[in-house]
Amino acid sequence: MRKPLLAIALLGLLNASPAMADSAPSIQTPNVLVSIKPLHGLVAAVMKGIAEPGLIVSGTNSPHGYAMKPSDMRALEAAQLVVWVGKDFETWLERPVGKAKATLAMGEVAGIRTLPTREGGVWEPHDHGHDGHSHEEHAKEDGEEIDGHLWLDPDNAGRLVDAVATRLKTLDPAHAAVYDSNAAETRQKLVALDAELTAKLAPLAGKPYVVFHDAHQYFELRYGLTPAGAITIDPERPPSAKRMAALRDRLKTAGAKCVFREPRFAGSTVQALAEASGARIGQLDPEGALVQPGPDAYFILMRGLGDSLFDCLSGH
Repeated sequence: MRKPLLAIALLGLLNASPAMADSAPSIQTPNVLVSIKPLHGLVAAVMKGIAEPGLIVSGTNSPHGYAMKPSDMRALEAAQLVVWVGKDFETWLERPVGKAKATLAMGEVAGIRTLPTREGGVWEPHDHGHDGHSHEEHAKEDGEEIDGHLWLDPDNAGRLVDAVATRLKTLDPAHAAVYDSNAAETRQKLVALDAELTAKLAPLAGKPYVVFHDAHQYFELRYGLTPAGAITIDPERPPSAKRMAALRDRLKTAGAKCVFREPRFAGSTVQALAEASGARIGQLDPEGALVQPGPDAYFILMRGLGDSLFDCLSGH
């Protein structure tokens, strides 16, 4: 009788195995939501192989003056962590983000370099700093509005990567080693990207140009570029005739060869300025309107900026 009893016992254990497996606790991946594409790309790189973060401003929508949908609010309230630039950039998120369980603002990450918002219009050479302070020396002053395009400096991007990895390890310690590995790989890629852009853009020093809206100063200072002005500060508001005339004159006197438009905004203003000054037209996409979300998005965006500047200013 011993063998049949043993067989019955083994059969009972086998039959019980699925139920026991079902009752075992499963590892839950963190629910993370990111405001805009450039930051989403960096967060996605840290979470690669674990989960895909959600994205609020998707497609070709502009992060300037974005109107949140009910689905965005539901996603925000369900998220364990919301990653955003901060109130100096996503002004439309400042109040809703208070409903989030936890937040990480890039502008508040230790060591992030910030620059004050510049005035639009004409800039004279070396006129786009802040009271003589260098990029590395600047710290936010009380009441000062910060230029929120922080991601356009790869060093800032690396600091965000580290901060995201730290927060994710707290939320999901079971995957801590993966987050550390992904963050280390992403930082290495950022160093390589920085070196690549430095070499590519070095020949452009001293070649002035005009951008559609002032979104690029972190990139410009990082790589020693020479912007001559911006058509507008707020891309949702058209420039005045006075500003257009001043920019036209600046393009001519400075010998600027290019005016850059942006993909999500009408190009008629850029076209008129280029025709009046004899400059070429290029396109810059600092916020990733044409970039597909994913772990490579940040690198595609940055290389796209470098390629567009080089091609237009080199006459390619």
